[in-house]
Amino acid sequence: MDLPFYGTKADVETIRDTAVAQPLLVASSLVTALALFPHPADAFGRIGAVAGHSVGEIAAATGAGVLSAEQAMVFVRERGRAMADASAVTPTGMTAILGGERDEVLSALDQHGLTAANDNGGGQLVAAGTLAQLEALAAQPPAKARLRPLSVAGAFHTLHMRPAVAVLSRLARAITTHDTRTRLISNRDGQVVHSGREVLRRLVDQVSRPVRWDLCLQTMSDLQVTGILEMPPAGTLTAIAKRQLKGVDTFALTSPDQLDDARTFADKHGDTSLLDASPTWRMLVSPAKGTFEQTGELPEGSRLTAGEVIGEVANLRGATPVPAPYGGTIVEWIVSDGDLVSPGQPLVRLHPESE
Repeated sequence: MDLPFYGTKADVETIRDTAVAQPLLVASSLVTALALFPHPADAFGRIGAVAGHSVGEIAAATGAGVLSAEQAMVFVRERGRAMADASAVTPTGMTAILGGERDEVLSALDQHGLTAANDNGGGQLVAAGTLAQLEALAAQPPAKARLRPLSVAGAFHTLHMRPAVAVLSRLARAITTHDTRTRLISNRDGQVVHSGREVLRRLVDQVSRPVRWDLCLQTMSDLQVTGILEMPPAGTLTAIAKRQLKGVDTFALTSPDQLDDARTFADKHGDTSLLDASPTWRMLVSPAKGTFEQTGELPEGSRLTAGEVIGEVANLRGATPVPAPYGGTIVEWIVSDGDLVSPGQPLVRLHPESE
């Protein structure tokens, strides 16, 4: 794929093709990240958490060290192609819904067989489905809501994308991963994910699941972030953050001329990652903010099996189980039963079994 051509000379209709748009979006973020932080260690010393909206989560996972840039570009190329193929089966699309009562909006979507494919918070939802379903919604919009059709190729993040999930699942088997080097906030549920394999699984499944950006913003609030730096093409997420996270500084990086200012912004709000990439042990981290409650007696030296639940993190929104993504032996408990924990905070060190 000739990315320089598509990024500088292609017309709007060409770029609208999701097989072209997706690699362009990820490449622009990765190139900018490399210009901003030529050495990854510099980024891990300043960036305390990363998140990406939809295809942007691939760039976020790469920035967190889960994938190499080469792996990311192969993955997004195949993602774009697979989603374009899935979109060609049935004419589908997406419509942004601004305002209205949330329950009334969701009820209207359900009435027309539509999916809330994106929940961006602040009363902004994105409906997705067939063009006929979207036309029916436009004819009977929810009260006090404004509808804006989006220029996209299909109903992304819905069941219409299941064929793409099947394609990416096969590709994922050949991809090696690393655990994150900084907190990665997942689109699926706003939880912080540390296991590289779990991040990859979520990247695959994400194609047919709604993007819960509202929950990502809630986790950023729980982390008490002071600054949000948006990589290009920047602007939309910055605007959402300004509405949702009052008092948090934002920076939309849209031009090479801003790189020095962006570095200054990162220095000002820098938060060194608590995560490490030790070859001899791995960490389990808290997926959310709350109180950690250990499951049963698990002293140091205990052996865990993959998927075994070590405890849960409880807060006002409920209790989130903490399963071990891989088997191993408990080397050290970093927190105690009943401790307050933040999203991405290390809980326990494991000596992993051979994978």
